[in-house]
Amino acid sequence: MDITTLIGLLVGVGCMVVAFLMDGGHLMALLKPTAAIIVFGGTIGATVAGYKLEEIKTVPQLLRIAFTEQNVDIVGLIRQLAGIADKARREGLLSLEQELADVEDRFLRQGLQLIIDGTDPELTRNMLETEMYAVSDRHKVGIGMFESAGGYAPTMGIIGTVMGLVHVLGNLSDPGSLGPAIALAFIATLYGVGSANLIWLPIASKLKNKSGKETLIQELIIEGILSIQAGENPTIIREKLLSFLGPESRGTFMPERE
Repeated sequence: MDITTLIGLLVGVGCMVVAFLMDGGHLMALLKPTAAIIVFGGTIGATVAGYKLEEIKTVPQLLRIAFTEQNVDIVGLIRQLAGIADKARREGLLSLEQELADVEDRFLRQGLQLIIDGTDPELTRNMLETEMYAVSDRHKVGIGMFESAGGYAPTMGIIGTVMGLVHVLGNLSDPGSLGPAIALAFIATLYGVGSANLIWLPIASKLKNKSGKETLIQELIIEGILSIQAGENPTIIREKLLSFLGPESRGTFMPERE
């Protein structure tokens, strides 16, 4: 599990609830089914209306990605590419066919197959970049769904509040009930703004972050594949690919240079 996603959401919601209770509020005052129906139902409905059914069906998978840790050993990937480059230099590109069975990354396997088949380097780059952009576009659709929900939620909260105030103004004959009724009306705004900033937008940010990392890895693979195809020295390839890492990660690969 990606613990930061869960911790972030729990800390955000928890701090809000604790602060409310410290000011003398009661937990039951925050639990209003009608406000929840208006805000969450309206938000989900508006979001669904803006996307295709096939795209909406991916929401469970997107949530799984947001809450699941997906560790990729980039340093290990660079070592793997450097090793493949060394084999290609010594035994030729066709010898890499023996490596395909041991390659777990589908994108890397696709790139290796292209150079084994003797595909033109420019066409190899175009095909791999097209695949990378297609994956990125699919990610953007999923991210966009949660960003849309984050945009709709505050508005639905305001709609719920206005509906509550309309009900309040229709019962002015009972002054004693005005206070609780107004408080109930504003719970909808709290749900709307709170869910946008503590649920929908944070999940969108996490998906965007993971998508960016996947794109970075694919760019690294493309650079490695093209370098292998060009017959570059494995040491040069390794140094080139290390530029994709931050200073700390480079230090785990080899001693830092002075």
